[in-house]
Amino acid sequence: MKKSDAVSFGDAFRYPFGKAKRMWNILWMFFPIFGWFALGGYSVRIVQEWSRGKFKNLPEMKFGSDMKLGFFMFLKAIPFALAYLVFVFTLTAISPRLDALFEILFGLFVLPILSINFMNKMTIESFFEFGVAGAVFSNLGDYIFAFLKSIALALVFVVMIIVLVGFPAGAFTKNIFLADFYRRRVK
Repeated sequence: MKKSDAVSFGDAFRYPFGKAKRMWNILWMFFPIFGWFALGGYSVRIVQEWSRGKFKNLPEMKFGSDMKLGFFMFLKAIPFALAYLVFVFTLTAISPRLDALFEILFGLFVLPILSINFMNKMTIESFFEFGVAGAVFSNLGDYIFAFLKSIALALVFVVMIIVLVGFPAGAFTKNIFLADFYRRRVK
């Protein structure tokens, strides 16, 4: 697949089923803290693979290294979370309507691409590289289409919860189209 080719909906849907037994990794969520960090690190590795164009199968979970990665990514995200909270509280004090507008626009168009950038570069600074949002606004149609495909894929997997595979499949594919957008438009 060329860098300019977008991932198809079918490829994204089939992705978690290529190595379906790896969807059992979702069960780590029942192990508080350690399991959560491991799943967080595992999710970062999935996004990194998609951002590099590796679309074959869910990677093998490496519990210890994924847990360590998840823990350190959590720590690295704290400065951004604090800065965001201070900004939002300040904006709310000035104007609740302005805050609501900011949170909607920022949450739809800037935060997702900043998150993908953060997961790829894994530095505190990368969460503050607001310039990557330029790729969103200069390719707005492509970004909106990727965002809508993400929502559609999530809805398909919500329906599939009935047969138990929808939850892990959705959990491991929630950022696929945004990571693909990042691969094609930011890097």
